[in-house]
Amino acid sequence: MEKILVTGGAGFIGSNFIFYMLRKHNDTQIVCYDNLTYAGCLRSLRSIILSKDPNFRFVKGDITDAESVGRLMRTEQFDIVVNFAAQSHVDRAIKEPADFQTTNYVGTQVLLDAFNQYGISRFHQVSTDEVYGSIPLDSDEAFTEDAPLKPGNPYAASKAAADMLCMSYYNTYGTPVTISRSCNNYGPRQFPEKLVPKIITSALHNEKVPLYGDGQNVRTWLFVEDHCRAIDRIIHDGKIGNIYNVDGTDDYANINLAQDILQRMGKDPDEYIEFVEDRAGHDRRYSIDDTKLYDELGWEPEKDMDHGLNRTIDWYTRHTWWETIFDGTYKDTETELLKLV
Repeated sequence: MEKILVTGGAGFIGSNFIFYMLRKHNDTQIVCYDNLTYAGCLRSLRSIILSKDPNFRFVKGDITDAESVGRLMRTEQFDIVVNFAAQSHVDRAIKEPADFQTTNYVGTQVLLDAFNQYGISRFHQVSTDEVYGSIPLDSDEAFTEDAPLKPGNPYAASKAAADMLCMSYYNTYGTPVTISRSCNNYGPRQFPEKLVPKIITSALHNEKVPLYGDGQNVRTWLFVEDHCRAIDRIIHDGKIGNIYNVDGTDDYANINLAQDILQRMGKDPDEYIEFVEDRAGHDRRYSIDDTKLYDELGWEPEKDMDHGLNRTIDWYTRHTWWETIFDGTYKDTETELLKLV
C-alpha cells in the first residue's frame, strides 16, 4: 500500500488530484494536509469525507508550521509528498506579496527539511509556467525546462524561488525531488476568483464579466484532470532531479475565452463583457514546450477545450457550493465536515 501526503489538497488542483488518485489506484492511501485558508474549501472533498473512504484522511495544518509538519511525517511514514500548497492568485500577490513568500517559499523549505529527516522516496513540487516570464504576442518561442527563470510578478517570483530551493536541496542533500510546471488549469472545484469560474459564475448570476486591459493577454489552457494524470506519471516514473513542463491543448486570448464560454451558456458576449483597468505587471503571454514529458513518460493531454469547457460549465451549473463563497458563509459550512474528519 502506497501512502501519499498531499499538501494543499483542499484547493483546486489538489482536490482534483485526490479524487483522481483514489479513483485510479485502489492501493493508494492519501493524507490531505491543508490549512483551509480562504481558497482551501473542505467542501471540495465532501463526497470523499461523507463516504468515509478508508484510504483517505484529512489533517488541518499549516506547511509553515515546522512542528506540525515534522510530527505528521514522523508518524505517518509516507512514500511520496506532493506539494500543491500555495497561494496562487496574482491579484492578491500584488497586494500582499509577503504572504506569498511565506507560504510558497518558506512553506516549501519547511516541507523539504522535514522530508529529509524521514527517508521518504519522492518529493514533488507543483509549480507554474509563470516562472519563465512573459513573451510577446507575436513570438513563436516556447520555454523548455532549461530556460532561465524571469518571473514577472510576486506570485511567480515566490514559485520560482521555491523551485530553485527544491533543486538546491537535490544538489546539496540528494533530496529526491521532481518539479512540474503547468500552464493555466481549469475545471471543477476552482475558486471563483480565477478567470474561467469567474466568467461562468458571473454569467450564472447575470452579471458583467470584467476583463483586464484590452483582453488580448494569451494563456494556454489545460483541463485539470489531465494535469493530475501528468503528476501521477511524474511521481512514479519521472527522473529524480528533473523538471517537467505540462502544457495544454489550446491558446486563448482572454477576450476569446470569455466569448466562447458566454456563447456556450447562451449569453451575448457584447452585453456581458466589460473591460477594466489592467493589473500591474500583467504578463502578455506564456508558452511552454512539454516535449520532454511526452518523450520520457508518454504523457499528452487527452481533453480538448471543447470537452473541458462543457464539463466545467456543467459542473458549476449543477454544484452550487460556490454560492456560499459569494455570500461569505462558505467557511461556516465547513464546521460540520471538520467534525467528520
